[in-house]
Amino acid sequence: MTEVKVNDLGLRNYINLKPVIVPRSSGKHNGMHRDKMHIIERLMTKIMVPGHRGKKHKITSGGFPTNTQTIYLEVKKALEIIEKKTKKNPVQVFIEAIENAAILEEVASYRLGGIIARQSVVTSPQRRLDLALRYLGQGIYKTSFRSRKTLAEVIASEIISAYERDSKSFVIQEKNRIEREAEGAR
Repeated sequence: MTEVKVNDLGLRNYINLKPVIVPRSSGKHNGMHRDKMHIIERLMTKIMVPGHRGKKHKITSGGFPTNTQTIYLEVKKALEIIEKKTKKNPVQVFIEAIENAAILEEVASYRLGGIIARQSVVTSPQRRLDLALRYLGQGIYKTSFRSRKTLAEVIASEIISAYERDSKSFVIQEKNRIEREAEGAR
């Protein structure tokens, strides 16, 4: 296997690629120490609980098995599928998918007198990584819902489409939407 490299200098300090046998720390790196958690483990936790979109709870927190072993086996199968389809190191493909999905600018709202003004702000590297993983988990949840594909196939297809910057990918659609809003708020 070739060595995995992070090309994005901003994300390099926040993506942990130290080799582990099983990517499971049992919550040892909660809170401020997320950068010490292995990147595959962070993907697994985002798949287990994809979270909500906005305040209207558009995506439920249920629906996926919350058993770590089940998710681990599905992610392992997905990485094998990625390796077969791309003929490249699957972790490198995953890292490049995250780099493609990481948002550079977003919109911040603040109160100015009686109105709420919106301004474009540069996103910090930790937030870029968190948002990319969140949108990847939500995209996997959205595509697997009422789908005949297995979970491993859905994970692999979502990662490959983000790697290829496919406009049909949920992650790339969200990135483009947020960056368009930020461009309009300049």
